[in-house]
Amino acid sequence: MDTDLQLPPGRLAGVDEAGRGPLAGPVIAGAVILDPDWPIDGLNDSKRLSAARRECLYEVIRKQALAWSIGRAEVEEIDRINILQATLLAMQRAVQGLAPAAEYVLVDGNRSPGFACPSQAVVRGDSRVAAISAASIMAKVTRDREMIEMDRQFPGYGLAQHKGYPSKSHIEALESLGEQVAYRGAGVARRDTDSPAFLCAGQAHCRAGRVAGADSPVVTGAGQIRDEAETDTAPSTTVSGADGYRFL
Repeated sequence: MDTDLQLPPGRLAGVDEAGRGPLAGPVIAGAVILDPDWPIDGLNDSKRLSAARRECLYEVIRKQALAWSIGRAEVEEIDRINILQATLLAMQRAVQGLAPAAEYVLVDGNRSPGFACPSQAVVRGDSRVAAISAASIMAKVTRDREMIEMDRQFPGYGLAQHKGYPSKSHIEALESLGEQVAYRGAGVARRDTDSPAFLCAGQAHCRAGRVAGADSPVVTGAGQIRDEAETDTAPSTTVSGADGYRFL
């Protein structure tokens, strides 16, 4: 981790997301407060770790972190408010679920949403701040598990392999099978262009969608499910692991 980065005192939460780029499924955010008396070895940007290593660290984080929480924004919300705003919303929900609450938040990237406590964006934070690395692992494993489960429900799309990202094989499967899963917006099959190579570029701007329902539970790091009515925003998260983009 980056020893030159000055970290504030108190309960420091790291926040990161997974799922901004896919064509299908939710965007997931993780928030983690590490226990300074119980450090975790091997934390790093989740993208630099093997799937097996992420799974192992996921269980260690659940056990050893002072607090952890998962927040999410569903496909309907991504369509309604765009992927950037949906990502920030998922981050807010993740931090809101922490118990004990964070006193300071560090967010991976160059933008931080508003929280109930001070916060700071850290570019490449997932490889510089242990708590952000832990959050990136929690978000990535949660979303990957969900896409694997979706692949069991809707075989043939390869969701377990590409996790919803616009790979060549994914686009070909969509052209062959059509849409049967939680795709973002008006659908991949109804684009402004029908070029698979163009679709695979993954450059998207979200258009309008539906408003998601407010009946999903919130799952916090203690594994405790709370009613959505207890939170300030709706809907929120499950840990188990889930449109149209106009390509310009």
